[in-house]
Amino acid sequence: MDRMLVVVFDNETKAYEGKKALLQLDGEGSISVYAYAVLAKHADGTATVKQGDDSGPIGTLVGTSLGSLIGLLGGPVGLAIGATAGLAVGVAADLNNARIGDDFIDDVTKTLLPNRVAVVAEIEEDWTTPVDTRMEALGGSVFRRALSEVRDTVDQEEVAAMKADLAQMKAEHAKAHADRKAKLQEKINQLDSKIQARLEKAKERRQAAEREAQAKVQVLKAKAAAARDEEVAAMEADLAQLKAEHAEASADRKAKLQEMINQLDSKIQAQLQKAKDRSEAVALEAQAKAQVLKAKADAARAKVS
Repeated sequence: MDRMLVVVFDNETKAYEGKKALLQLDGEGSISVYAYAVLAKHADGTATVKQGDDSGPIGTLVGTSLGSLIGLLGGPVGLAIGATAGLAVGVAADLNNARIGDDFIDDVTKTLLPNRVAVVAEIEEDWTTPVDTRMEALGGSVFRRALSEVRDTVDQEEVAAMKADLAQMKAEHAKAHADRKAKLQEKINQLDSKIQARLEKAKERRQAAEREAQAKVQVLKAKAAAARDEEVAAMEADLAQLKAEHAEASADRKAKLQEMINQLDSKIQAQLQKAKDRSEAVALEAQAKAQVLKAKADAARAKVS
């Protein structure tokens, strides 16, 4: 399950230990870490991304759910983020982009007090024990929330209401006197601009979600390939050793070695096929998710058109 994870520590040292432990869990295969950052809350209430140049496999935080969450956690005083973080100072963030509820933000900010530091990450985990055990051992307070579906209908009701107002204004404009038409036309133009801006924002949110989904697929495929390559390389080394022994073995030993060679070669081929099947399954899942997103986006546009 895709989740937002925030672990709050008392100081930077512990936070970096927490980040290291998180990446170790990723390397062990216990979780998948898609993106992360270390966020420090200062005494004056500002917040700084301490390690924005190391944001994880997805890369830049711009336009991502994690980037939006970081912006929200920066608090009302503002978020001071270095250029290496990939985020502009004063970045606009909202709950729709972050894909979590405002109660989650409230819970985290009650603990992420001035002079504390948090590891903020977007992860996939099947169970919570590995992360909780490692983080709690370091003194971290763990907060997590499953990411919601992208809200394709987030602006439907508001846009529909604005379009109803627009239709009413146009009807009035058609019947209005000349001195009234100019004023109505100005209001029509303003409202139409608001509608288009709202639709564009929803479109950008959908596109960002699709990009994140594709990036996550690439992360999973890369991890699968790395694990496959390591395992296959070890078996191929053993195979080469067996072949070398076979070349120098006596006749009565060759038959046994050939049997071992054939068995190991079969295992290698099976492992390669398994990795190929896994990669294809990941690609199919990503394609299915993309189709769902597109269908929802088309339905949302149809309702407000």
